[in-house]
Amino acid sequence: MSHEVRLQLASIAEGKATRLEAGPFGICLVRLGDRVYALDDQCSHQEWMLSDGDVDSFDCTVECTKHGSTFSLADGSPQCLPATKPVAVYQTRIEADEVVVVLP
Repeated sequence: MSHEVRLQLASIAEGKATRLEAGPFGICLVRLGDRVYALDDQCSHQEWMLSDGDVDSFDCTVECTKHGSTFSLADGSPQCLPATKPVAVYQTRIEADEVVVVLP
């Protein structure tokens, strides 16, 4: 059974990673234009918070600051080594001035 977490859209800065305390690892939220992405806030290579990393809005990725792996915001797939496993992504939607994150 899934549940939803809601937060104010204004609390997520454009083009920056933000940590949401939810799920087993926390959630890394990234706002790019009218889209908000949500993925596990833990690198699949070494347990490091992705929300500390830089966002590349052109490539739609977030970088792990520990070893430089980047992950697709769209599907969680690693874009470069050393990470080889994807991170989980979560469905989001915007309702009025809120972001809704759907967690399993």
